[in-house]
Amino acid sequence: MNGRIAITALTLSAAAFAGILTREGFSPQAYPDPTRGTELPTLGFGSTSGVRMGDTITPVAAINRSLREVTEFEGAVKQCVHVPLYQAEYDAYLALAHNIGPGRFCGSTIVKRLNAQDYRGACEAILLFKFSNGHDCSKPGNRICPGLWADRQRVYQQCMSAQQ
Repeated sequence: MNGRIAITALTLSAAAFAGILTREGFSPQAYPDPTRGTELPTLGFGSTSGVRMGDTITPVAAINRSLREVTEFEGAVKQCVHVPLYQAEYDAYLALAHNIGPGRFCGSTIVKRLNAQDYRGACEAILLFKFSNGHDCSKPGNRICPGLWADRQRVYQQCMSAQQ
């Protein structure tokens, strides 16, 4: 594997962007969040900012909106992470930031460990994000947010694969 790259030189890979879109799935109409209901309506490919119940969007507009959001998240992540990363790590952290928001990501144990160059520990901290609105999504038999836990495990594995 090539060496880590300065974070300022990295951009989200096309494969990772496609993965985010696939993970989120497309909805042309705003729908209630599984754990927060209508207080956090979601639209398109997982967009929540400024979304209201009743809003609609086309697939092309949703892709463009997601691309704008990911670009904003990249800027935020680059402001708080100060160490070089492998592309796979960067893609994993951006996928997580897309899901939890850049503010939560930047204030997380992940970033503290990354900036201390504890790369494995940062990957392990991905699994700390197992709750959604007070629900432990990692509990066996969980029916409210099983997709969240499956996604955390996928992101964790992607991050750890870069540590080999």
